[in-house]
Order: sequence, then structure tokens, then C-alpha cells
Amino acid sequence: MSGFRFELVKIDGAARLGRILTAHGAVETPAFMPVATQGSVKSLAPSDLLAAGAQIVLANTYHLMLRPGHELVRELGGLHRFMGWDGPILTDSGGFQVFSLSKLRRIGEEGVEFRSHVDGSLRTLTPESCVAVQLALGVDVLHPLDECLAHPATAAETERSLALTERWLARAIAEHRAAGSPGALFGIVQGGSYEPLRRRAVDAIGGLDLPGHSIGGLAVGEPKPLMYDITELVAGLLPADRPRYLMGVGKPTDLVEAVARGVDLFDCVLPTRNARNGQAFTPDGPINIGNARFARDGAPLDAECACEGCRRFSRAYLRHLFAARELLAYRLMTLHNLTFYLGLMRDMRRAVADGAFGRFRSRFLARYGVESVGDSADSPADSEA
Repeated sequence: MSGFRFELVKIDGAARLGRILTAHGAVETPAFMPVATQGSVKSLAPSDLLAAGAQIVLANTYHLMLRPGHELVRELGGLHRFMGWDGPILTDSGGFQVFSLSKLRRIGEEGVEFRSHVDGSLRTLTPESCVAVQLALGVDVLHPLDECLAHPATAAETERSLALTERWLARAIAEHRAAGSPGALFGIVQGGSYEPLRRRAVDAIGGLDLPGHSIGGLAVGEPKPLMYDITELVAGLLPADRPRYLMGVGKPTDLVEAVARGVDLFDCVLPTRNARNGQAFTPDGPINIGNARFARDGAPLDAECACEGCRRFSRAYLRHLFAARELLAYRLMTLHNLTFYLGLMRDMRRAVADGAFGRFRSRFLARYGVESVGDSADSPADSEA
């Protein structure tokens, strides 16, 4: 745990205000991590991320291992220097990408054998090599190799997968400790939609004295109420003195509801991917800038937003850029969406600090609008390859 520490500052209901301390700076929680899959948040420079309010970014083990290669990144001084980002970096294990992007794969006790989606070469990822890749990148928080099952999966399938993930975790911990790295290795709680398996996973991980815990296996097709129920169950069982990271989630309403259930960290590609498809998030819900009604609209995208796009340009201009496929459209829309997401996290931190999170949650959901209770959770797809 060298160089990594979590401080729980205040609790309001189940919502938490905290601070993660790393060798590359502090992260005030709850926090959202922009997704820098290949060492870049698409269309944005590090200065843009700072302007939007980013404290920490997420990069992907699978993609950086394949291209440009973790050894090259190590040779050039590590991922922080390589991508010009001085703040904390968290990497996921790459396991989800192996299972979702690889057309040919074989899962066994030793790890996963797969075909690279980049060049078709045969590759292997084991619990040990997964940790070694992340150590070569020099990140602040890393994750063990795990298996993520899509919903629905049977209880037998989920139990088998969980047992494999638990055995892989033990090997990852041994590899990490042998390396003596200052990076913090989080454990991942799997178990699908089955409460007994989730409880078993928390019991197993809780006794390992890991510096943080991640909730995996959600936003993979399950109904939204189920995602919330599992999140509440797991967060309530995890140790209070360690950060809790909900992987691959989600929409603005999901962030508010998960914070209300005790989650501290989030990542999702929605703000960046949707921006490139012309969707902007606002306090009144998302809007699609390509709609014809914005063709002569001289108002800013969001009058309450302080991003460069909202301060300097009109909806009509942004619509024109998007229709013309000008690259500036992707930068300005992405900058706006991340400013909205990161501002939402800042507002939630203030609400918890003031002991007013319940009122904040009610006001936000009433204004933004809540998806149908029958909605499925979004796919995490935390890769923007």
C-alpha cells in the first residue's frame, strides 16, 4: 500500500466524502474517471482534462499491452510521462476486453489465450502477466485478471467463474507483493446477480487487506433495479475504510444512485462516446445536437456550463460542426460532457459535506428525469478502440 491511502471524511446516509492519496496526487471522492483507453481521452489533451475538473484517469491494460506495448511505455518513463498526465492513473485488468473484443479465446486455469484484435497474433494473459503489464506502465491503481460474465448467467456458471477469479486473485497478489511495487492492487468483487455469491466474494476479499475494492460484473445487460440492488448489497458489505469502485458505470442518474449507495469511484465511456455521436448531457437531460431544431439556435449548449464550448459557441455552430464532421465538434462536445460529469461529482461532494445529499439527489433526479425502471444497465464497454 506504499504511496496509497484512503481517508473517509464524512458520511451522509450511505453517501461518502473521502480522499484517496497517491504518489501522483490526491483524488477527492466520489470521483469520476475519464476513460483514456489507449493513453488518451479521445480528442482531449491533458490540459483539457484539467480544465474539465479531472483528478484521475483510467487506462486499459489490454489495449496498451497490444499497442504500443508496455515495455516501450516503461522504456519511455512510464505511462504518466508517455501521455503527459501528471495525476493519478488507474488501469483495469483488460479481462473485459479479452472477453468482448477477441474473436478467438480459450479460458483455462493458467489464464486466457486470445487473438489480438489489432493484428490477429496469438497472445496470453495470465494473473501474473496482467500484473506485470500494469507494473511496467507504472500506474497508481491496478487490477487483477478476472472473468466478467454477461447477464444472464446461471448460478453454476457464475460460481465456477467466481472460483476461477478468486484463484487468479491469489496469484495476482503474490506477483504484486514479490515485485514490491508501490501501486495499489484492488480486488474485484464478482458473483453476478446471485446474492450468496456476492457475499462469498466480499468475505473472501475482505480478509486480504487490499487497499481498495472494485465491484465488477454489473452494467452487463442486467435490469437497472438489479444493478442498484447488487451495488447496494456489495457496497454495504465492503470495509468502510477502503475506497469502493463501481466498474463501467454509467449514466448521470446511475452515478447519483450509486453514490447514494456508498460508492466512491466510477468510470464509463458514455460521456466521451456519446459526445462523438452528437449527444450532450445537461442538467435537464441529454440533447442531440444534430436535431434540426438547433440549426438557428444561438443559445449555448448549456447556459449553466463553464466549458469552452458553452462559453464561446452556440448550439447552431456546434450543430454545423457536427453535421460537417469537423474534428472541433468532437473535442468541444467531449469537453462539455466531461465537464458536466465531473461537475456532477463535485456537486455531490459538496452535498455530502453539507449533510444535504438526500435533498440534492431528489432535486437532481426530478430535474434530469429517471429512466424507466425496466431499463437494462448500460454495457460497460470501457474500451473506446
